[in-house]
Amino acid sequence: MGDQGALKSITKIALFLPSLRGGGAERVMVNLARGFAERGLKVDLVLAKAEGPYISQVPQEVRVVDLGARRVLYSLPGLVRYLRQERPCAMLSAMSHANIVAIWARSLADVETHLVVTEHTTLGQSTENATLVRARFMPVLIKRFYPRADAVVAVSRGVADDLAIRSGLPAEKIKVIYNPVVTPELFAKAEEPLDHPWFQPGEPPVILGAGRLTPAKDFSTLIRAFALVRKKRPARLMILGEGKDRPKLEALVHELGLEGEAALPGFVDNPYNYMKRAAVFVLSSRWEGLPTVLIEALALGTLVVSTNCPSGPAEILQGHKEFLVPVGDANALARAILCLLENPSRLHIDISSYTLSHALELYLRTLEVGT
Repeated sequence: MGDQGALKSITKIALFLPSLRGGGAERVMVNLARGFAERGLKVDLVLAKAEGPYISQVPQEVRVVDLGARRVLYSLPGLVRYLRQERPCAMLSAMSHANIVAIWARSLADVETHLVVTEHTTLGQSTENATLVRARFMPVLIKRFYPRADAVVAVSRGVADDLAIRSGLPAEKIKVIYNPVVTPELFAKAEEPLDHPWFQPGEPPVILGAGRLTPAKDFSTLIRAFALVRKKRPARLMILGEGKDRPKLEALVHELGLEGEAALPGFVDNPYNYMKRAAVFVLSSRWEGLPTVLIEALALGTLVVSTNCPSGPAEILQGHKEFLVPVGDANALARAILCLLENPSRLHIDISSYTLSHALELYLRTLEVGT
């Protein structure tokens, strides 16, 4: 790396994913796109459908290519045309169904584009908990087609191990690259003013969760844990994000009598000034790949507690079991939150593996760009 002459000779790199809806994988791809562009590469962010709140965060020097497809599968013809016309030297894709489409498209386009696919979640958990029948066939498709990619990247060792078991891919063929979570923008956004009454001096401590309102994030357990915390001391709960579980979560807040103490304000453009000022950040997930928000909270010096879900939290927290609780256990989660509120204990974790510069070096090498 570092050979700027080699990088300048590269024409184009493409990043393909379904959309830019608010999720960890999408945020990672935007960060990578920005980093590649800053290294002097021409970058296309190719989307099955150009929608989602992260569209506004794509830097001007990155071109957004909208394939205009209603579903990821329907983007196949458009991606084939794109590859034939633009012929990027390399393409990076994210999320299982998009990865399969990327592999098919490269084959149909008959181009020499170097293709790297990335897995951002544990295949076993996402398949077992899938509501769509077609999602349950994903391991079969992965086993059949992932070997046709030039490289397969997992965002944590847990994801890599799960992928090897479920897909039959040899473990040595799966490369682990941690997500580029720690960026200069993270710290800059964390320092932006926050005009919210809950975060004013003298107010009760705010417990924060963030992510899509989906079963995987299990915010129901967090709300139940918060109800137990409130029986012991004053506090407030805020969950940032949007998703299909909103009606269920709002009903639970009402059922537990937490109106005015628990808020679900939806997706926010800048969650980091909330995160920086929260008393405790909680990851309540049933499963993850590598939970971006947990790393961000640690980087900002916020107190954290997490479920010991597959996979990522145990890797990130580097064996500090006192900050991990069983999945779905509201009582254990409440005890851990109370313990941190009463006896603040900050973790000092080495986050160098999660920096953008570190991830860029590894991805450029894997994509065989500038080498």
